[in-house]
Amino acid sequence: MTNTDRLLQKVQGCLYGGAIGDAMGAPAEWRMPDEIQARYGYITDLVEAWDSENSRGRGHGRYTDDTHMVQLLCHCYHEHGDHLDAHEFFRRIVPKMALEDRWIPERGRHMPLVERLFYPEKWLYIRWLGNADPRQAGVGNMVNCGAAMYAAPVGIVNACDPQRAYAEAIDIFSAHQHSYGLEAAGVMAAAVAAAFAPDATVGSVIDAALGVAKDGTRACIEALVERASNLSDWREAIAPLRDVMRRYDGSADDARTQRGNGSNDWTASREHAIEEVPIALAFLVVTGGDFEGTVFGGTNYGRDNDSIAGMGGAIAGAMHGINALRGDWVQMINSANDIDLMPIAADMAALTRDLQARQLANAQARQAAFAAMG
Repeated sequence: MTNTDRLLQKVQGCLYGGAIGDAMGAPAEWRMPDEIQARYGYITDLVEAWDSENSRGRGHGRYTDDTHMVQLLCHCYHEHGDHLDAHEFFRRIVPKMALEDRWIPERGRHMPLVERLFYPEKWLYIRWLGNADPRQAGVGNMVNCGAAMYAAPVGIVNACDPQRAYAEAIDIFSAHQHSYGLEAAGVMAAAVAAAFAPDATVGSVIDAALGVAKDGTRACIEALVERASNLSDWREAIAPLRDVMRRYDGSADDARTQRGNGSNDWTASREHAIEEVPIALAFLVVTGGDFEGTVFGGTNYGRDNDSIAGMGGAIAGAMHGINALRGDWVQMINSANDIDLMPIAADMAALTRDLQARQLANAQARQAAFAAMG
């Protein structure tokens, strides 16, 4: 990359970093670490599908609904040309999900994204059909990472302002999630916003996340960060991090069959945390913020590993910028998904600069008003 615009590099790193993590984890989603090692060894590249005879499906660099939803949210921001609230978000994103065909590589055809989404993400469409109040539409949904998985664009448009990113995410994603699923989306947006600071470090990102996190999500992140600070190898960190996470998780150990500790992820809670955001942050700590190590850790952790690796990749990609990402991975994302994220990144960078200029002008006008009042 020869581009010298640091903000643009960070947006590119965030979007492609998330897509790479999502695509790397996708073939082994909801597999356990021992299953992954038996099939691939450790996954450290964009590998083939789990069933190597399958020319479609997940694998070979194809990403999942996480990255599709990130792109839809970016388009909503670009078309609106401003920050979003729950009403504007709800009004804009659901028609894109339900009424617009897009290329879904793992299905090998153009189709509405809503046909590809998991049930908790279809909830947006169901509640839209029911004419729900956007600010309450997320109540009753399964509590999961369905909003957090595409919260990175909220962090982008609020670059370097994690508090505002958190507040905006909590507002807009109230149309999609509730309880600790909504909390996770706010924390994810805040972490991405913090990663955009020119001097961002792992410590500053974690501080930003803890600065906004509430209840079980905060307790979970604190416990995982404490454990992760004594680990330095993402391979060795997988089991210890899961041991810590289990105390806060609302999902069963074997989430495919709901065996193990049972599942209460249909229930609101102030004690639980969804797994994906805290674990992504923990791998960021283990690896010292290294992009590849963070993505590898999330991928080989198993369970909902495409979302964990995608979130970790988005945060680390925003910290370091596009130059920290392997060029062949970026090219494979483009070719495997028939996409070019660079124009989307350019639009988001331009909007972010414009929004900051407006925010500065508003702050100056308010300051002048206060000065006039003596």
